Amino acid sequence: MQNIQLPQPQNDGGKSISYCLQNRKSTKEFDKTKTLSKQQISNILWAAYGFNRTDKRTIPSAMNCQEFTIYVYLPEGIYRWNDTKNELVLIEKGDLRQLTGGQDYVADAAMNIVYVADYAKMESIAKESQVAMAYADCGLIAQNVYLYCASEDLGCVIRGYIDRAATEKRLNLPTTSKVILAQTIGFKK
Repeated sequence: MQNIQLPQPQNDGGKSISYCLQNRKSTKEFDKTKTLSKQQISNILWAAYGFNRTDKRTIPSAMNCQEFTIYVYLPEGIYRWNDTKNELVLIEKGDLRQLTGGQDYVADAAMNIVYVADYAKMESIAKESQVAMAYADCGLIAQNVYLYCASEDLGCVIRGYIDRAATEKRLNLPTTSKVILAQTIGFKK
């Protein structure tokens, strides 16, 4: 098992924004027998934090800091999403999805995402505002995932219950990078 090159995201089609807003909801029961295709993973990551213009993303970011890195936990391992190459870079082999939260269902879902903010990229923002802005930006990312999942009839839920210190250590993050939130995605039971 190596890095995973994802296909080009399909960013056309889908259901109306009104439909997605009407059907956006949190799911806490997942079918553990189903996995996401590479195409679905690519589409989810693009919706979350992909580039929709040369150097701009699907979400706004405070002062255009673009401070997030996305880590993806799949049955095969933990990956860091290289957004410029649309590639999942292997961090650690093995099914470690259960490490992304204290809830039982995180191990059943097809994918868990961990959102990590690098505060070193936020130097243009006043120190006392950085945490609030990182959480606001993360909320925008998570909402894009919710809306994409509503469009595709996938389940998802955003979560704050994650052992941040242990996750930061396992991912070997620099001290300027902090786990903000996690999101669980999969097929509804």
